[in-house]
Amino acid sequence: MPDTATDTDTGLPALLQGAPDSLEFRKLRKRLVRETRNAIDHFAMVEPGARWLVCLSGGKDSYALLAALVELRWRGLLPVDLLACNLDQGQPGFPATVLPEFLARHGIAHRIEYQDTYSIVTDKVPQGRTYCALCSRLRRGILYRIAREEGCSAVVLGHHRDDILETFFMNLFHGGRLATMPPKLLNEEGDLHVLRPLAFVAEADCARFSAGMGYPIIPCDLCGSQEGLQRVQVKALLDEWEARSPGRRQVMFRALMNARPSHLLDAGLFDFAGLARNAAQSNEIEAARGEGR
Repeated sequence: MPDTATDTDTGLPALLQGAPDSLEFRKLRKRLVRETRNAIDHFAMVEPGARWLVCLSGGKDSYALLAALVELRWRGLLPVDLLACNLDQGQPGFPATVLPEFLARHGIAHRIEYQDTYSIVTDKVPQGRTYCALCSRLRRGILYRIAREEGCSAVVLGHHRDDILETFFMNLFHGGRLATMPPKLLNEEGDLHVLRPLAFVAEADCARFSAGMGYPIIPCDLCGSQEGLQRVQVKALLDEWEARSPGRRQVMFRALMNARPSHLLDAGLFDFAGLARNAAQSNEIEAARGEGR
């Protein structure tokens, strides 16, 4: 990120105006934008002529995502068109006017889609079970449809570093596999990318940024209303580790970028059967041992 990324720049997009005038917040904003750009570059997310459907839930993470992408585009570092999209899922009490008014006021191109997935999820999921899996599938299918209708090549989500790490441990503890949310994914139909440009960004930075900017946070009352979720438990465990050893989250996250298939146990990733000894070298060693006796 160039050193010119400061709040002294003139002509900032409306979404980025009104930031706290402090050195700490300027560093936070610069870090958010830099790490977003690093992820976009590292995972080759940009395609020529791309149009991105940026999914905006109204949570702290999606606001931080939108702000970072808007700034990168404004600085000429993200050559894609952006379309913000909010999916109103029919949750009781959802403040339906907040996001369209916010986006219009800040001059952000957007689409608001209403689909009552809430009734489907609460009807289909048995009492005591978590809503997340079914809710996510329904939401993803609708977003894919919208992306196609709007001529978008990618669906862009606000999952951050901590989401990715928590998902890894959920799969490890409950799924019996080493896997997590990929920063870049091709859908099953092969016509859309799913991108997570906040892959390198800490959740705490998203929270501090969105709070500092005064963005109107909308909580998810569907999953947020359920206690004992596996993700909540994993998050509490990671919080405890981080409290005991600050920086541990980042160390564990780096491990996801430093996999060694030869030091794991998946024969589909590494050819253990092909680890044959060099017969000639072995014979020379045995012969040398015999001469030394």
